[in-house]
Amino acid sequence: MAVRKNPIINTATTLGKLIGFLGVSVLCGVLVAGLLVPATALSGSTVSNSINAFDNLPAQLDVNTPQGVTNIMASDGTTVLASLYNQNRVPVELDQMSPNIKNAIVAIEDSRFYEHGGVDTTGILRAIVATFAKGDRQGASTITQQYVNNTIIQNLEAAGKGDQAKLGAQKTAGDKIREMKLAIAMEKQYSKEDILKGYLNIVNFANNAYGIQSAAQLYFGVNAADLSLPQAAVLAGVVNSPSYFDPIAQPQNATDRRNLVLGRMLDLKMITQAQHDEAVATPLTLNVQPRTQGCATSSTAPFFCDYVLRTFLNNPDYGATADDRARLLYQGGLTIKTTLDAGAQTIAQDQQNKTSSPEDIQRLNRGSAMVSVEPGTGKIRAMAQNFKMSDVAANGQTSYNFSVPAVDLQGNPLNGLGKMQVGSTMKPFVFAAWLQAGKSMNTLVNGAKRDYPSSFRWTNSCGTTSSNYSGTGTDTPLLPNDSNGDYNTRTALAGLVGSINTITFAEAAQLDICNIKKITEAAGLRTGDTRQPLSFEQASQFLGIDSIDPLTMANAYATFANKGTYCSPIAIESITDGTGKQLPVPSADCKSTIITPEVAAGTLYAMQQVFTAPGGSGSAINPRPSQNVANMGGKTGTTDFSQDTWVVGTTSGLATASWFGNPTGNTTDVFYQNQNKTFNGRTYPRLDGAYIAGTAFSSYMNAVAGNFNTAPFPAPPARMVNGNPPPAPPAQPSPSSPSSPPATPPAAPPASPPASGGTNP
Repeated sequence: MAVRKNPIINTATTLGKLIGFLGVSVLCGVLVAGLLVPATALSGSTVSNSINAFDNLPAQLDVNTPQGVTNIMASDGTTVLASLYNQNRVPVELDQMSPNIKNAIVAIEDSRFYEHGGVDTTGILRAIVATFAKGDRQGASTITQQYVNNTIIQNLEAAGKGDQAKLGAQKTAGDKIREMKLAIAMEKQYSKEDILKGYLNIVNFANNAYGIQSAAQLYFGVNAADLSLPQAAVLAGVVNSPSYFDPIAQPQNATDRRNLVLGRMLDLKMITQAQHDEAVATPLTLNVQPRTQGCATSSTAPFFCDYVLRTFLNNPDYGATADDRARLLYQGGLTIKTTLDAGAQTIAQDQQNKTSSPEDIQRLNRGSAMVSVEPGTGKIRAMAQNFKMSDVAANGQTSYNFSVPAVDLQGNPLNGLGKMQVGSTMKPFVFAAWLQAGKSMNTLVNGAKRDYPSSFRWTNSCGTTSSNYSGTGTDTPLLPNDSNGDYNTRTALAGLVGSINTITFAEAAQLDICNIKKITEAAGLRTGDTRQPLSFEQASQFLGIDSIDPLTMANAYATFANKGTYCSPIAIESITDGTGKQLPVPSADCKSTIITPEVAAGTLYAMQQVFTAPGGSGSAINPRPSQNVANMGGKTGTTDFSQDTWVVGTTSGLATASWFGNPTGNTTDVFYQNQNKTFNGRTYPRLDGAYIAGTAFSSYMNAVAGNFNTAPFPAPPARMVNGNPPPAPPAQPSPSSPSSPPATPPAAPPASPPASGGTNP
């Protein structure tokens, strides 16, 4: 069968130039001929071999979900905290695209789209003639071929091989032929509608807007379904050369191209003359709505977002290498539902903003942070700080997250500060060890003893502990309290409520320090910078000289509220990829510890009085949650020279750490000593944990705690409160009503004598 003459080839000169082109790329010429006539009509070994080579090319292309936008969501599943992406793309269905854009893109890019089988031979011959006869280089790629090309690039980028992608003139004839073969195969596998949808969702519309939905939102502030005729024509024109027809940078080029698209639509009878004329007369009017990305753009939770991001990137469940995990995060179109409570976060951030006025931040550069954990689940419900997120360090701005450790347990960076000393918020753990040893909270303890010299022998069955409080030789001064009226005998309970250093030391002197260490390990306490368990090699660690981050402190107190069961803090509830597949998420891995429910109850019982008893170190805070919250307990903390100040407290449903102080961790810098300093118009002779950190804690918990578990704390055993009573005579059995223990312990004696003044360092 003879080859039908094509009217495009009408001169010997043109044919000669075409043969010259075929001489450069025989295989490409064979492809054109092979598409026009059956292979059996061709002869010659070169042609046959070329067709065989074409037949042996891959005929299948994996069409994966294109790169998408990862959204980090609050726990309500609707509040977007931040978006992350390499390519701003929001895939939509074909029926979510305006008919205007579907018609416009077909008109300008591939008017025979619905007629060809993936490769437009007429277009190829037209392009060849234009290129070699007229010197006018033209493309001949169909929408299907363009879709194939974009898919190949996407697949390379997904595999971390984006540098291997070839664009435009970089492609060889073999590359083009391979794309043609794949386009033919794609047309056999997918419908025209599927191909058009895939193309419009993958193609670049300039300014990092990929896909028609993102482009419509970026340039016009509308959804793809609502694009008008002139708007659609603008966007259809962009894809030919995104930089040259960029509507923002090149508005005249974009307008000219739009009018060309409208002319093609008129020629193809897709629109009427009146529609054409009206659209051409319409000025190019943009409503640019740039899509922000990155945690720093989050208006409500930038530092929590950063913690989620780093938690993801540190987890090998999401890829074998850091690069693999980053590609999934920034290309995978994930929906990451976090544990953050949007309402609690808003209130927490508001309280942090109030800790320092803008003028004070610029003048004094003090940091503050607040973080909440839900007992029993480990879910982080709020995480806020007063500094703004920035890679440039300056007063009031930082890249450090004040709430979290510097590294995770595997040593991977979390970008936390992790250098704030915790002060007297450590004392409840010594008190818990006292109760764990079977001692009563109302046992009298000698708080007059102040000398614990280097020769003092501490009991420590798993290490060594030393102290140097004597005021003689190389020892430091005698162990101090906050007030001269505190050096006396009082109960262990009163010592904790009033935050008396000498009482805490006197308790520890009667204990195996190893058990204090085990209590802190059970509650998850580790240093904020190196994440090592507390050593208690120095007795001053009883008073909180260790640096621990607020998240770890809040979670440790949550362990008491959870009856001694420890849960790892978690920030992610679920992750769904672009195909709807659920990815694994970290577990809170809740487990019982050596902290018994009775010891947890006793510690909470004492910490309630920190807030409620006269002279309690937290009584100035006066936290009064809603009527539905039965109990709240906690502890204040203030370090030397008030550089770091704290309140950590919990209800049954919410544990919160509030910190205000030195945002550098450099304890030798006298600039950060908070004595006789003025904050928010008030001068503090000595800043106490109950003041700024306490006010933020109280206001926040009063507003938020009622939204979580409001159950009362379990009552501690009576013997833990009052001690073991002397043996009672045997009870005479009653045939009618057997005796039973009381449901609640008897009331404890007052936690006095109360401490005067504020907390101790």
